[in-house]
Amino acid sequence: MNSYRCFTITSSEFSSRAAPHKAPHPASRAARYALICACAIAVACSKDEGIVHIDGSSTVFPIMSAVSVEFQKAELTKVAVGVSGTIGGFRKFCAGETDISGASRPITKAESELCHQNGIAYVEVPIAYDGLSVLVNPKNSWARDITVTELKKVWEPAAQGTIKRWSQIRAGWPDEEVHLYGAGVDSGTYDYFTEAVVGTQHSSRRDFTSSEDDDVLVKDVASDELALGFFGYMYFAKNKDKLKVLAVDDENPSNGAGAITPSPETVRDGTYQPLSRPLFVYVAEKALARPQVASFMNFYLERGWKLVGRAGYVSLPVNAYALGMARVSARTTGSLFDGQGSKIGVSVADLLQRESTGKAR
Repeated sequence: MNSYRCFTITSSEFSSRAAPHKAPHPASRAARYALICACAIAVACSKDEGIVHIDGSSTVFPIMSAVSVEFQKAELTKVAVGVSGTIGGFRKFCAGETDISGASRPITKAESELCHQNGIAYVEVPIAYDGLSVLVNPKNSWARDITVTELKKVWEPAAQGTIKRWSQIRAGWPDEEVHLYGAGVDSGTYDYFTEAVVGTQHSSRRDFTSSEDDDVLVKDVASDELALGFFGYMYFAKNKDKLKVLAVDDENPSNGAGAITPSPETVRDGTYQPLSRPLFVYVAEKALARPQVASFMNFYLERGWKLVGRAGYVSLPVNAYALGMARVSARTTGSLFDGQGSKIGVSVADLLQRESTGKAR
């Protein structure tokens, strides 16, 4: 008989890497995850084949936890949802420790090769859109928008120890310190942001306050009048009274003229570039042979996707979920992105449609 073991998530999984001007914060989200664990959504240290084991991105976590709650009510199957970040989640997934891994960017070549070495074939399924948002404190009276060129000037490796004041970002902005906040370097959010802004994934200055916990970043920016930070749109949407979002100009009129503010509409239609991004789950092909895992994926793609909006994210077009279901049903392994990681400005709905059309010919 299978046993179900429930463990809380420790604060070490959400450590904050603080710059000298800011002390580390306690991992506030970990406490909430512990409460969710008490409701049978948890991190399991030993893999029980009777349980659906999910881990990965903290960005994807709110979606997967919401779907898991509804799935457990409908199917009476236990689901364990952990949060190790996109990179940590892939490590576990490619080692065969989990059935499903959430990711806030596509799988990389190195991660795909690791899975291959360990005999883990996977089906990639896009599940939602998110818009990385650039935030300042509400008392910031000078910044209303920012260009991608200016963001690169601030965040590229060469900026470390050099770009330290708002006046260095744009002429006319005050000669005040700029305090930078962003996602932890082990997160898919950090990988996507650096690819989109700097041009190289996982490359940036390192003298900024980082955290794997977006709620910590919200508190940081909300309490620092000189803050400039980035994190997912959902966390701005939940805290509009505490934060001010900047419109972003990618300086490409074909995506929409001028600076574009993130919103469900601009994320979905692709005009908020280059910071609109897809979110994914990866399911092990072998795991789909287990009825519990197959049922979970079917539940998500048939009904669970309707919870995306409630979780604060942007749903894909309805036909994209049908095409995702077709990938799962056909056990179509590999990545739509060829294992090359993020491709900025690419529509996953279009990729799914092209794949479907190609098979139909």
